[in-house]
Amino acid sequence: MTGRYLIRFLTLAVLIAALVCGCRVMQRPEPVEPRAPEPEPPVEEQKPPPKMPVAVYYPKMTADDAYLVREVHEVPRTLGVAEAALQELITGTPETPGAFKVLPPRTRIRGINIKEGLATVDFSKEVLEANVGAAVEALGIQSIVNTLTEFPTIERVAFKVEGRLDNSAMQWWGHVGLYDQPFERNLSKVYEPAIWVYRPQPGQKVASPLYVTGSARVFEGTVQARLLAGDDRVLARNFGTATAGAPERGDFEIILRFETPDAGKGWLEVFSQSPRDGSEENKVRVPVRFR
Repeated sequence: MTGRYLIRFLTLAVLIAALVCGCRVMQRPEPVEPRAPEPEPPVEEQKPPPKMPVAVYYPKMTADDAYLVREVHEVPRTLGVAEAALQELITGTPETPGAFKVLPPRTRIRGINIKEGLATVDFSKEVLEANVGAAVEALGIQSIVNTLTEFPTIERVAFKVEGRLDNSAMQWWGHVGLYDQPFERNLSKVYEPAIWVYRPQPGQKVASPLYVTGSARVFEGTVQARLLAGDDRVLARNFGTATAGAPERGDFEIILRFETPDAGKGWLEVFSQSPRDGSEENKVRVPVRFR
């Protein structure tokens, strides 16, 4: 290779190298600034399922007596309120010291048929596994009946087992049996609490006149009622007499007339007075709202 060709070759090689380097420089990506991580979407707070109150009745035994207690429990809201209340008798936990459940825990409710005031409850065969004496058997039956007759559409209650009413079902728990069914509501053996209020319900909007209804087992059946504004100012007070006095239980109705306060919330207090010193006892306090 002559010198002239060598110079041309070297010049061409240099040009090619320059072009390659230039392309590499031109193709080099621009530096990208790091991006801040996107914030996590907020976790939606899970709202607890809505609840509804149901009244349930449990037996209680003392050294001297056996009777029923009434409790108000919160259960998940459902259209099948009667079944929900009965299920609470099976799986709920009594709150009154000494109260206990009678229905065996494996008991299933196969169905409740309500027609013309009669509720027929179909239990699974496990309901017959309870082992109780005659007194508790009668109270256990009445606890179911009283729980279901809290609902205005139910006046009487009858039982079936596995869809039938054969001899084993009629024997029930071996003492009282189902021979006198359908059963009716009976509060004569409900000793606790001494007073409860049917109306108004907690949180209900009220206006004058306010009709207060409930059940009482108090001295001479005398029941006091007092309506308070949110600042504890007394808006109205009155008293009524239950249809029976202790040791029996009776229903009462008291009418309260008042001027609606500016505050939106208040309290209804229902109580009895001690025959010894006139002090207030057995007080029930119901939160209300004013229209």
